[in-house]
Amino acid sequence: MAAGSGREEAAAGAGAGGYGRGPPWVALYQLHLVKAATARAFVPKELRLVEAFGYTLGGMFLARYDDSPAGKFDELVVIAGIVWNPPTSCAWAARVLVNSAQACRHGRKEVGLPSHVATFSQTEADALRNKPLVKSNGFLRLLGMRSTVSKQGNDHEIEISETKGSCTRHLCNISVPLTGSNKHKWMGPAIRMSLPSFSGQIEDHPDLLKYSCQVECRVRPVRPAKIWRPRIAEPQECPDGKISSKGSEVLAEPDAQKHTVMVLLSKPILALEFNSLEMLVDAPKIVVPHSKKKEVRYSST
Repeated sequence: MAAGSGREEAAAGAGAGGYGRGPPWVALYQLHLVKAATARAFVPKELRLVEAFGYTLGGMFLARYDDSPAGKFDELVVIAGIVWNPPTSCAWAARVLVNSAQACRHGRKEVGLPSHVATFSQTEADALRNKPLVKSNGFLRLLGMRSTVSKQGNDHEIEISETKGSCTRHLCNISVPLTGSNKHKWMGPAIRMSLPSFSGQIEDHPDLLKYSCQVECRVRPVRPAKIWRPRIAEPQECPDGKISSKGSEVLAEPDAQKHTVMVLLSKPILALEFNSLEMLVDAPKIVVPHSKKKEVRYSST
């Protein structure tokens, strides 16, 4: 997720250093089972991927901010997977797409995120209106959430394309199942949580960084967003430059985008809508990968 400029600003509230409440589709946090081979294309070699049976836990975070340190913008964070650096494990962002050059600069320089400028074209489709509720899985019940997931309301279809200079590359389409400002819907419980993440190892921040998002919101389970591949042929004039993340230098830009889409198209297992979202972000700190820590040996004579 894009972040504020530090705890000192966060103390001033969402208007100063945090992220305030947004319009109808506020935020969607979706977890996917991502193939470990796909996630490793983004994760630095010195970090160990948390995986089981060839899969890790990745996904996406889609949000719109009306108030942030970088102004108003839309954001899609593509999460490659979970990485392990004892004693903690944190999410690793494969790619962060924002529709603001200011937000892109802020994410790269302040937080060390692999941010890229993109366009978010939104349309609204009358779909699944007045459909019955469907039962949720046992995992949601373990979280203390209701045993039904709403299927009412309009879907919001978003077309996302990366832009670099005069080049535009269509990345994906997302049909978001959020019901927005429906006053009669169940809003879900109010929660507070901390979402730790690694970042860095890009040109602006060559070191490995760690930061946490402190989130306050109301959360409810929703249908997973539908994501599909672009149908438009890629423009031939787009350069095949390399992305800046050290963990992914072997990937040319089209390959990095292809792997990003593979993460998005992986199997969703849980989707949560965040309402009344407010988010504060700690200033990132430099961390040393566990594999690089020096061994100190002691001997007696």
